[in-house]
Amino acid sequence: MTVALDTSALLSRFLEGPTRAVVLEAMAADPDWCASALALSEALMLVDRLGDDPARTDELRRAIRDDWERVHVVPVDQICLDRATELGRTQPLRTVDAIHLAAADRLPRPLTYVTFDPAQIPVALSLGFDVPAPPT
Repeated sequence: MTVALDTSALLSRFLEGPTRAVVLEAMAADPDWCASALALSEALMLVDRLGDDPARTDELRRAIRDDWERVHVVPVDQICLDRATELGRTQPLRTVDAIHLAAADRLPRPLTYVTFDPAQIPVALSLGFDVPAPPT
């Protein structure tokens, strides 16, 4: 099995809260971690919005970059963008979410797709991905 992480999962790995355990469990269950090439840029952009402690922000940014070295990156090329277009035309998705899902759809099955975005979960399930339940 392969684990695909969207940006919400990538960030949750390093943030205290109920979603962190879900991500850590999924990543511990399989050493093959994947994400779209977009996930790193998106995560690093969001880090600055998570708080006003510059030291913590720098620490989080370093941790994400260090972890990224272990992630298999799915390119956001024309094939990915074409699939994202198909998904976005038929599903209620933002463009960025369609790109993450299209990248994951290129991976071999079985696939665990970790996201905490409520718009992505039903689409991921319809694509046949296993989606760990977010905490309630």
